[in-house]
Amino acid sequence: MPTAVERVAFLLYSAPCSPTFRAGSCMQLGEERLRSIVGPSTQGTRPRVPSHGDNSAFGWSLSQIGGYGRYNRIITLFSWFPNFAVSLNLFSDVFFTLIPESYHCKPDLALLPPSSLLGNLSRQAYLNLTIPWQKGSGGWEYGKPAGLQNNLVTEWDLVCADYWKIPLQHICFMTGWTLGYILLGTLCDWLGRRCALLLSVVFSGLLGIMACLSNSPSAFPFLRLCQGSTLAGVFLSSYIARLEWCDPPHRLMVSMVSGFFAVFAELLLPGLAVLCRDWPVLQAVTTLPLLLLLSYWCCASVFPESPRWLMATSQIHQAKKCLQSFSARNGMCVSDELFPAETLLSEIDEVFPEDIQPEYHHVVELRHTRVIWKNCLILGFTLFIGTGIQYCFTRNLHIYSPHFYFSYFLRVLTGALACIFLCVSVDRFGRRGMLLLAAIVTGLSSLLLLALTQYLHGGLVLVLSVVGLLSSQALAMLSVFFGSEVMPTVVRGGTLGLIMAAGCVGMAASSLMELQNNGGYFLHHVIFASFAVLSVLCIMLLPESKHKPLPDSLKDGERQRRPPLFLSRINRDNPPLLRTQPHSSEYNRDNYSRLVSATKKMLTKDTLPYKISISPQAPLLSSNGTAPDAHEDSS
Repeated sequence: MPTAVERVAFLLYSAPCSPTFRAGSCMQLGEERLRSIVGPSTQGTRPRVPSHGDNSAFGWSLSQIGGYGRYNRIITLFSWFPNFAVSLNLFSDVFFTLIPESYHCKPDLALLPPSSLLGNLSRQAYLNLTIPWQKGSGGWEYGKPAGLQNNLVTEWDLVCADYWKIPLQHICFMTGWTLGYILLGTLCDWLGRRCALLLSVVFSGLLGIMACLSNSPSAFPFLRLCQGSTLAGVFLSSYIARLEWCDPPHRLMVSMVSGFFAVFAELLLPGLAVLCRDWPVLQAVTTLPLLLLLSYWCCASVFPESPRWLMATSQIHQAKKCLQSFSARNGMCVSDELFPAETLLSEIDEVFPEDIQPEYHHVVELRHTRVIWKNCLILGFTLFIGTGIQYCFTRNLHIYSPHFYFSYFLRVLTGALACIFLCVSVDRFGRRGMLLLAAIVTGLSSLLLLALTQYLHGGLVLVLSVVGLLSSQALAMLSVFFGSEVMPTVVRGGTLGLIMAAGCVGMAASSLMELQNNGGYFLHHVIFASFAVLSVLCIMLLPESKHKPLPDSLKDGERQRRPPLFLSRINRDNPPLLRTQPHSSEYNRDNYSRLVSATKKMLTKDTLPYKISISPQAPLLSSNGTAPDAHEDSS
């Protein structure tokens, strides 16, 4: 049967409402309307309130605080700036280690004999004179490099016998990113998105300043390793927070726009390199945006904590404050007062007990899961392929044109085209379908280049390389976005960190080839082409997350199932004469919440001029055997 509060609600709201009540959240409900809301009394049921861990609970809360309103758009804009700052520091490494197109040995003039004696020297003796001496005035003469006039290569002579230090520096940098994604991703799940971002910004800024002042070829790689780990935390925390602030229709667009900020940073870098001239100056300029992000510490409203993460980890007090802040800035009215609307906070109070304790999770708990671990492994594998196989395509670009700026801007252009392609196709055809298409195109392009490079014209090789580069970049970007949507909120930082760490391993694979002087390039290309073909089969096991709510708990993540490959005919087993139409329910969650919560508050307020009390179990018959209503009428 309905509870006491529900019975009193019927007595209050079935009567004609006064003008004061009509101005508020009250509505006139008849007995038939109340039964459609509360449910038939004979069944003893009550409308379902979102339980803890239900992935639709926060979606309903988001609609109550204004949806993707004005304030959500503003903080999304501020969440794009960290991506710009991180991209500047990531791609500046290309200019730090760029080898000039021409360099030759500079002889030590103090050791050369008079010009009249040079003709009498043997070849070995002349080489001994022209080889640079460590303590002499000799060295290396470099041609005009692209971008910087002085970088790590020209300052520390990282050529010939010391060339191996350049790919080693790349490997150290990518190792730092890998560790940062794993460690700081877990920190996002423990401390929150905002706290992880601020800590990462502080340490990345300090390490960037220390790298500017570094003058040692052994200390600089270590500083870049540490800075890479903190930059990974900046990127990951801002990416996750941005996703959790959005409703499903806007998730793809805000994620792809962050990719355009990275493209803009890449386009800006060559000009900055020409203006800065020296690598310490460029390092300082790229560190400056990270220092500007420290303003987020002082102004919490430009990068607030994710209310979805607060609710998923049962931090109810902080979640209610955060939701109130969002609703006020979005122009909505959500408060604890009876009028005009207290639906959201009252339902949160009903769902969560007052003494609930926060509950945090760790990626180690994935060993007890099956679906989440499978999705994480597949998407990490596709991201590893997308980042690792790009080296096979860019190497063909260097062969076609050795000029640095040709391959650089062509790679940036394909990245922008990949973002546009995903923006116009992923919401239309689905995440899984477009990921499958990108993997197929990447695999076919690499296989054709492996088999037919020596038989194809140079222009066809260039076209296949550009198509493969574009599809591999789309594969990498979509793998990250897909992973952020299918991973649960309670472990989204740790699981997405594992996926992106796999991508960093793929990027470091190209540096391993350069460390061996491209000795294993063919084997590298064969392995990644084979992996691309294998990924086509793995992608079919993924679920589809288009326009679906984000999973919050581990249980929500385990409920995700892959859709059928071919949609079955719905009406095949339902002939027209036997088809039954489902009864439409008149239950409205907003009306029910207002009804029950408003009634509770009216019953508990001591300032009301009247007090309504209902016995827990009213007697059906009076002592004389007559009904109570009949007794009152007779009296």
